[in-house]
Amino acid sequence: MTSRPGTRILPLVFAVTLTGIMGNSLVSPLIPDILDTFGRSDASAGPLVAAASLPGIFLAPLIGIAADRWGRRPVLTGCLAIFGAAGLVTALAPNFTVLILTRLLMGTGSAGLINLGVVLIGDHFDGPERTTWIGRNAAMLTVGVAVVPLTSGVIAEFVGWRLATTGYTIGFLTAIWAWRLLAGEQRREARTVRSQLGGIRIALKNPVIATTLGVGTLTFAIIFGVFLTAMPTHLENEFDLSSGWRGMIIGVPALTSALTGFNLGRIRGRFSVRWVLALSAASWVVGMSLIGLAGTLVVLIIGALSYGIGEGALIPNLQEVAVTAAPPEHRGAVVATWVGFARLGQTTGPLLAGAVLSTSGAPTVFAAGAVASAGAVLVFLLGPIGRTPKPAAS
Repeated sequence: MTSRPGTRILPLVFAVTLTGIMGNSLVSPLIPDILDTFGRSDASAGPLVAAASLPGIFLAPLIGIAADRWGRRPVLTGCLAIFGAAGLVTALAPNFTVLILTRLLMGTGSAGLINLGVVLIGDHFDGPERTTWIGRNAAMLTVGVAVVPLTSGVIAEFVGWRLATTGYTIGFLTAIWAWRLLAGEQRREARTVRSQLGGIRIALKNPVIATTLGVGTLTFAIIFGVFLTAMPTHLENEFDLSSGWRGMIIGVPALTSALTGFNLGRIRGRFSVRWVLALSAASWVVGMSLIGLAGTLVVLIIGALSYGIGEGALIPNLQEVAVTAAPPEHRGAVVATWVGFARLGQTTGPLLAGAVLSTSGAPTVFAAGAVASAGAVLVFLLGPIGRTPKPAAS
């Protein structure tokens, strides 16, 4: 399989990925303003962030099965349209309960976006090219994590958080693009749901895939709980930063994350996946320790840059390992199952972080993230990733 036929799909993949991460990255710098609007405490930050991730725990695997059975085009387009519709009504939410409900609907649409972007790369690329483009897709994700909160934070600074959330309607434009570009998608062989579930069960018996599920859950719990939930409150309480400045600081890790992601192919050409993952997790230990202990913004920014190095390598490498180990006929379902576990982390992480924020404060949250990251280092060094590269049996 060559890169030339597949390159035309890459801009759509990047757009889908950027749309998918907007659910929480756009709202992150707005959290304190939203809580003030509805008179909610810091503990409500957890449910606010988690609501957009909760549906994915259950829906991501089902969306993967549907994409394998009926094709990428109808499933991806439907997810994008639901995301856009939910975003349209978010800005009009009259109270916090309605806002949570709209974010649950948004989570229903976004449940299939990140994984389907990775699946499209898996469909069109093999070997080193697959590693390269999954890495660059992750780099685009991290660029979005920088640009989206900066943009929404600045907009909220001048015209309020409600208008800033209208950016979610980009889901409609991406849906139209996906419907048109994937019109020539090859029809897939019809299989029973039972056979698909059986294929997932066989694939998940692979210890490499199972390890990526566990560590992926932890990784996303740290990203969405420790960083995206605790950081805005930390920046407001400790440094008295407004929404625009919060958005800028939250985007700082994207500098090193994007640099790492765009060069992932070169990095993997020199180092084994086990060592890349272990060193990435170690950079999180350093980064979150510095952020939690920082007495000045300079130290905090250094910690955020260290955190970004890990973010740029952890996600794409875990995705690439899972995609490679999955049998092609069940790739969509296996990757979606992986994302379902990631959504579990996205949901539980903010809830736990919100509870700790209300009792012990943000520094304790970052300390917990550093400890969890140290545990991931041990899993990468002692676990099966990089030791048993054989694909799962189909």
